[in-house]
Amino acid sequence: MGLSKPLYDEISEAKKGTLNLITDVPGVTVGHTTIILDKIKTGVTAVMPQQDNLFLNKLPAAAHVINGFGKSTGLIQVNELGSLETPIVLTNTFSVGTAMNALVRYMLNQNKDIGDTTCTVNPVVMECNDGTISDIRAMAVKEEHVHEAIDAAGTDFAEGAVGAGTGMCCYDLKGGIGSASRQIVVDGKTFTLGALVLSNFGFLRDLEIFGCRIGAKLDAFDTTVKEIEKGSIIVVLATDLPLDHRQLTRICKRAGVGITRTGAFVGNGSGEIALAFSTANRIAHYSEKSLGTCTCISENKMDQLFRATVSVVEESVLSSLVHAETISDRHGDVRKSLFDRIQDMQKSKPDPEVAELLQRLGFLNFR
Repeated sequence: MGLSKPLYDEISEAKKGTLNLITDVPGVTVGHTTIILDKIKTGVTAVMPQQDNLFLNKLPAAAHVINGFGKSTGLIQVNELGSLETPIVLTNTFSVGTAMNALVRYMLNQNKDIGDTTCTVNPVVMECNDGTISDIRAMAVKEEHVHEAIDAAGTDFAEGAVGAGTGMCCYDLKGGIGSASRQIVVDGKTFTLGALVLSNFGFLRDLEIFGCRIGAKLDAFDTTVKEIEKGSIIVVLATDLPLDHRQLTRICKRAGVGITRTGAFVGNGSGEIALAFSTANRIAHYSEKSLGTCTCISENKMDQLFRATVSVVEESVLSSLVHAETISDRHGDVRKSLFDRIQDMQKSKPDPEVAELLQRLGFLNFR
């Protein structure tokens, strides 16, 4: 869905994409499988970078670990070879192994040569811990759930408490999946940069939206006190701009700026990981030539891309909060959404600044 258009133009100096989702990048699709059973509230989100065979035609890619408290797979090879050759699967921490197996089987079904006449495959799976809300010990995600998410992938997808985001928390509120996009004009041609986040981090008191320290206002009405930051956030960046591995690494690093613009400080026990890929300059697995050529954006033009990265990641985090709905955790306690927490505060002690913020969010004048 995405936030309404005017909110970020002044920050990014760029227009949003048609859907204001990562899927505004041509060929990118996203699918979810949501699992809600008694104490289990978890799921899978699959990002399909392109619709053809990724193993045969890989994508330039890079990963950057902002803080490494995470259990992802595939990132070492992505950075060593500078390429992505599978879909990207997001899920909870204890389901990484299951998701990896499912992704390997998916790729084996597409490619009879993998592990036989050619090399093995590098499945990319990333995670956040949804154990605060869901019974993570139940290990409820099965391989079929991963395949269902892949099969469900489309250009228009839900945000908030869905898929891998079903049991996630953000700034002590309900978090989950968020996404946004920006258009970038280079040499008269329009390209797109999109982001998708899995948000599961932050202290309520630190939350900041459009310069409003709304978290501190809401925190005054909080009865719980969290002392240790144990959350995480996964950021996936996609673009059709021709970028090489090094340039993709540079935009991954700017994802951290977008995260911290919402108030985060990147805690000791927090895992912040960014993965970026370009749909240009495909890399053939079987190539008849030893030498090749590729087009890359000039370094002197990278600032507009950096600015757009910061903006699109910031909005994706806020979009995950805005779209998430109140939910009960595995203990039966309520984990309120941003909107419900604001409503509670406004009923007891109206705040003009917060009222204005609600109006700016449109709450939420969704597209």
